[in-house]
Amino acid sequence: MEAVILILGLLVVAFVALGIYVSVKIIRAASRGVDRTITQARRAVEDTTLRAKSYGQVGVVGELAQLRLSLRTSMRATQEALQSGVTEDASLSESLGLFQRLSVHGRELDDELKRLEREPDKKTVSSLLPGLKKRTGEITRSADSLRWAARDRARQFADDDLATLNEQIDVEAGALRHWTTEEPVPGVPGAQDRTGAPGAPGNARWQGQGQGNGNGPGDAGIAEAITAADPRQRTTYPWQKSARPETTN
Repeated sequence: MEAVILILGLLVVAFVALGIYVSVKIIRAASRGVDRTITQARRAVEDTTLRAKSYGQVGVVGELAQLRLSLRTSMRATQEALQSGVTEDASLSESLGLFQRLSVHGRELDDELKRLEREPDKKTVSSLLPGLKKRTGEITRSADSLRWAARDRARQFADDDLATLNEQIDVEAGALRHWTTEEPVPGVPGAQDRTGAPGAPGNARWQGQGQGNGNGPGDAGIAEAITAADPRQRTTYPWQKSARPETTN
């Protein structure tokens, strides 16, 4: 009895522990989902603000906003292309590692541009713009190079696969039409049967009609010409239509 109570107690403890573990996992997953949603919403609001500044304001503020917008757009597009492509092509893992190192410089530059937007000394900020434009161009150019290389690689794989598939389909289509490639072989007996040449079985049946009424070859030819062929011994093919039965009125 004590053993049964102990087993039941252990089962209860195990179920309670399992319920706590599942609850913690669900809470963490929900928390990550909420954080992801908040991050995406914050990013969308910030991008919209940068677009408004780049198009609605002139001077240093507008140029800084344009630099941040081009930097963020290029880095985000490259990240999405590499992360989606690495699941199908493991060779992109090295490119993804290089992009992560590039992202460190991209985040540092974005933070610096963000601080300069709030800098009251616009003259000093204006003097820093050439260097900031150069750094932005270098980072975006590297990101664009990785992104387009990954896309070209994926497109080349798709083209190669399509070319191989087309070759296989052509071979299969030729195999299905095998009768179109069959030609009569010279020197084979019976190859001239369809042309009506002398010696063909079709002409032998009619040549015996005028050779008398005895038991010679002529009689055999007449009997062969008159007697109908057995339809059950004809060679038929799947693509031939069956003859319709004759009806009498």
